[in-house]
Amino acid sequence: MFDAALRKIIDAPLNRAGRGLADVGVTANAVTVFGLVLGFAAAAAIALGATWVALCLVLLNRLADGLDGAVARATDRTDLGGYIDIVFDFLFYGAVPLGFVLADPAENGLAGAVLLASFYANGAAFLAFAIMAEKTGIETSAQGLKSLYYLGGLAEGAETIFVFVVFCLFPAWFSVIALAFAALCFVSAGARIVFSMRVLADR
Repeated sequence: MFDAALRKIIDAPLNRAGRGLADVGVTANAVTVFGLVLGFAAAAAIALGATWVALCLVLLNRLADGLDGAVARATDRTDLGGYIDIVFDFLFYGAVPLGFVLADPAENGLAGAVLLASFYANGAAFLAFAIMAEKTGIETSAQGLKSLYYLGGLAEGAETIFVFVVFCLFPAWFSVIALAFAALCFVSAGARIVFSMRVLADR
């Protein structure tokens, strides 16, 4: 919901940093892979109960996620880069709740499962429309230059990261927060499905 507005604030500094990294030979794909390593390390830290360490790793993962696109814009945007960027994002989004489930299966298992199901529904609606948009020539730049059509919703990247940060700050409240955010994600998925059906029915 807030991603498009945040892009107006963060794109300029990210692009400057991306050009600097590109100038010293860092590739966008290397940043993307490094970001995934940080994300998996965050999930491992959560599972081990080190949520403050996980918080730092989550934030570093998101910094890497912003920088890989900036490096790509400063060099060459590729289909491979766009592919691993979105796939690794979804791997990270699934790994963090899994870390909390592994940390305390009895307390967090049900809420974690519901949250992951809501991510699955949201991701399916998002990616399926991106495929149809590419097929029918529908384009947008509302979320910045992307390798695929970025269909906005109530629960986007900014909201998800905010919730992950809150998870790390208040791990004892994981189940309550996860169920609340899952409800928002299911509403977001439903809205994306309705929007997609209306757009595609008119094509």
